[in-house]
Amino acid sequence: MNYAAQYESKLTTAEKAVALVQSGDWIDYGWCTGTPEALDQALAARYTELTDVKVRGGIIFHKPAIMSVPDVAEHFTWNSWHMSGVERKMIADGSTYYCPLRYSELPRYYRENVEPIHVAFFQVSPMDSHGFFSFGPNASHMAAMCQRAEVIVVEVNPNMPRCLGGKEHVIHIDQVDLIVEGSAPALGQLPAGGPATEVDQAVARLIVEEIPNGACLQLGIGGMPNAVGSLIAQSDLTDLGVHTEMYVDAFVDIAMAGKITGACKAIDRYRQTYAFGAGTQKLYDYLNDNPACMAAPVDYTNDARTIAQLDNFISINNAVDVDLFGQINAESAGIRQISGAGGQLDFVLGAYLSKGGKSFICCSSTFMNKKTGQLESRIKPTLDVGSVVTDARPNLHWLVTEYGKVNLKGTSSWERAEKIISVAHPQFREELIQSAEKMHIWRRSNRR
Repeated sequence: MNYAAQYESKLTTAEKAVALVQSGDWIDYGWCTGTPEALDQALAARYTELTDVKVRGGIIFHKPAIMSVPDVAEHFTWNSWHMSGVERKMIADGSTYYCPLRYSELPRYYRENVEPIHVAFFQVSPMDSHGFFSFGPNASHMAAMCQRAEVIVVEVNPNMPRCLGGKEHVIHIDQVDLIVEGSAPALGQLPAGGPATEVDQAVARLIVEEIPNGACLQLGIGGMPNAVGSLIAQSDLTDLGVHTEMYVDAFVDIAMAGKITGACKAIDRYRQTYAFGAGTQKLYDYLNDNPACMAAPVDYTNDARTIAQLDNFISINNAVDVDLFGQINAESAGIRQISGAGGQLDFVLGAYLSKGGKSFICCSSTFMNKKTGQLESRIKPTLDVGSVVTDARPNLHWLVTEYGKVNLKGTSSWERAEKIISVAHPQFREELIQSAEKMHIWRRSNRR
């Protein structure tokens, strides 16, 4: 097969490719760093011809051109599987909405549930000699999405890393309808953040002392998981493994420090398994053509049955706030969607099923309310009205703040209230105890 000739026969311009889109269509923009650039600009230029075009995507780094057109809600609607800071701000104009999900099920949503996709637009790495384009660090649900798309248009970006994998991490030219060569934009970058705060470091120390040699790691996004990663890189831990939803810069630091071998993994031994990755250029350079790393679909990485096969699985994720029943909100501020459920619950459940596994939900005990200028507790009697329950109360394993760590598994309502309050900021503990008494989840024998 002459793949070069096939490539040339399918090569077109962005303007011609977006002519396929019709009013009322559902289209897909891929995921994260795979979000199209040239195709997005060309589609935006057609906005006066189109109404009610519905677009799926998620974790974007800048506002798409289609979402910046005049009277955007009449022409395009953005539907996000997981909101970045950019998407959070887009909600206000009435054209952007969150799609609640359990991330491990996303490929199945595409195959069985969502409205059919007329056209899929997304970025890929250059074609290899066997006719394959890599999804880059975005394997996630892309293969399932392509199965549901009537027309597939790839935008080739030489800056997209070629990420190796086990399955569903590439698309063959036979499956592609049209090819557009973009302007080679740099991939969107997710800063690793500034230096860890004292609170971050305190939480990290409490978690790292619970990690044994040979453990398998999953890190969420944010300052605290990054702080844990930095501390692990400086620790004496050995033979660690990686099996994660999102590959972040902290894993590169741990690997470069010689802590990751994957030798103790029962599955995917010696490989760092991930569904997607986003970070700085350091991360993209590390993932590129690296056989130590394995891109895989999210219905594999996040399946609790997969995670359960990995002994000593350590899952580390953030929370926005937690209540005295042990309900975790990791995605909203009241009714305002600020992030997404992602795969947090997948890993909370999977880690507990693992032999020796531990799931840690971590947060600072307090935050400064920017509107009032007052210090507020992240540990609340009940979650604020409208707040989303990301992890239901039976699922919380370890809760960690700078004031300590508590294991909530197997505890009654009064026991968990006492434990949760014990890691709250001292300024708020008496108030929380009074609330617990009113809610009948506090015993006279509880400590004050």
